[in-house]
Amino acid sequence: MFSASIKSEKLKWHMDDEDRIVKPLGPNNWQFQLEDQLPVPLDRPIFIRRHQWHRLIKGEGPLMVSIIKHGRT
Repeated sequence: MFSASIKSEKLKWHMDDEDRIVKPLGPNNWQFQLEDQLPVPLDRPIFIRRHQWHRLIKGEGPLMVSIIKHGRT
């Protein structure tokens, strides 16, 4: 869960060491952005490849997500 009071500076660009799916657990107006792409609403599951730069863009209210990590093979 990301609190409504989280500072935008905490939601910086980063990459992860495994593939993952980020799935919102309720309605929200937060956005998700992959490197070299425009932000999109976080209103559906999003697949993120290993070592792909990405970030969240804060909306109003809290954000609850499920993160499913896929191990490296």
